[in-house]
Amino acid sequence: MLKITVNLPTKRRLNLSLVKRRKSPQDKPLFPDLNLIKRSRKGNKVSRIFRHIFEHKKIKRLLGTNLVFFLIASSILPGESIKLDNPEENVVVQASLTLTTEKKIQYPIENPVLSQGYSLFHSGLDFDSVTGEPVLPVMAGEVEDLSYSNLGYGNAVLVNHGEGLTSLYAHLSKIKVFQGEEVTTKTVLGEIGSSGTSSGDHLHLEVREQGYPINPFSVLPAR
Repeated sequence: MLKITVNLPTKRRLNLSLVKRRKSPQDKPLFPDLNLIKRSRKGNKVSRIFRHIFEHKKIKRLLGTNLVFFLIASSILPGESIKLDNPEENVVVQASLTLTTEKKIQYPIENPVLSQGYSLFHSGLDFDSVTGEPVLPVMAGEVEDLSYSNLGYGNAVLVNHGEGLTSLYAHLSKIKVFQGEEVTTKTVLGEIGSSGTSSGDHLHLEVREQGYPINPFSVLPAR
């Protein structure tokens, strides 16, 4: 500290003290001295470079200003819409979430009444019904094959659901789809009947995995 006294009358005497301000650590240059960092044996050298830059007062001031600007802007601009200055070109963007409840697996008829179950000698399920009731696929898929016959399965539709899973709908009175058609759970495959080797109106449903029949109840939803 350097003290200076100016000789004036006592009442008007003025003492001036000059104090040399110490350099603040924040007066350091924005970019560090790479030679000093290379000679340093402590800490990671890359992290020391970034710490030096981001601890600099100019960077802190810049980040602080941007943060304030962001908070002000976010409080003014609405979160649900963006409007342009030109009213004819206004674009409104709104976030919306639409939930779909389409069934993925279902029974092939509306009110299924089981008349015969799956067993070693019966490779599917028989549902009692009346001629003309619509038959739907248990899952979406593609019609792989159609059969028109007076024996065995009678009029039947085979639907491929992918990943080796197929379903067969037999003894139909009418078939309303064509081979290769993409079907959904709302597509009517045909109508209940008693075609082929059948003792009465009913639907015979088979579910096959890699070509081998499995119990359809392992796929159908619980009731």
